[in-house]
Amino acid sequence: MDFLGVKDKTYYIAGVANKKSVAYFSAKTLIENGAKCVFSVQSESQIEAVKKLFPDSQVFVFDVEQDKDLALKINQKIDGFLHSLAFANFSEGPKPFHETKREDYLQAAQISSFSLVEMSHQLKELFNPDSSIVTISISNTKATSYGYLGPIKAMLDATVPFLAKSFSEFSKIRVNAVGAGPLKTSASAGIPNYIDNYFYAEELTLRKSSLETQEVANTVCFLLSPKSSGINASTVIVDAGMSSNYFDQNIVKAFNKK
Repeated sequence: MDFLGVKDKTYYIAGVANKKSVAYFSAKTLIENGAKCVFSVQSESQIEAVKKLFPDSQVFVFDVEQDKDLALKINQKIDGFLHSLAFANFSEGPKPFHETKREDYLQAAQISSFSLVEMSHQLKELFNPDSSIVTISISNTKATSYGYLGPIKAMLDATVPFLAKSFSEFSKIRVNAVGAGPLKTSASAGIPNYIDNYFYAEELTLRKSSLETQEVANTVCFLLSPKSSGINASTVIVDAGMSSNYFDQNIVKAFNKK
């Protein structure tokens, strides 16, 4: 049974970095369910890596800081768009938020948030009538250990309902976000102190087991599919209950024993 209803549909995926990424798991799941995927990467050096992962799919370069011809590169109708792009320059190591450089903040805002608006606009004429746009956010944008990406992800969350409303003026296209809890991805590894936070988050989940990237991808695929037609302008939190468990008694007791 094709529950998702994605068979023979076409989805554009932006943000596959490697086999650990949310975008990879999402695309793999869509393809396994009979969909076709088209991919873009940020630079020429990434093309071969994605082609090895998805040898039967179209892969092209689209630099969200520079390029404006997205529709021309895809040049076919699509049923959905997964925006899984995030970047922050942590090359100088962790810094207090008030020391964030303007150029770093603006670059991260462009790649991680505003590119959703620009890319969706460029794709406007390619979307089929009941298409879905999904972006990847985080479960708690007030998690200050996330560096200056936290407020930029909050910007992304706030962008979703505005973009959904804007598209509703001329279509039935939906726009949603998935707010993922901490994941074991290559991109996350670049965030200062992330590994310690990841293991702490695992203890905060209600099941005492870390969130799997496939679990986030499953939600992404559901939101991209026609089965989620009643969900729009929303951020769906996927964190295995972590956000409801700040005062887990095992952790509280462990702390009090120190």
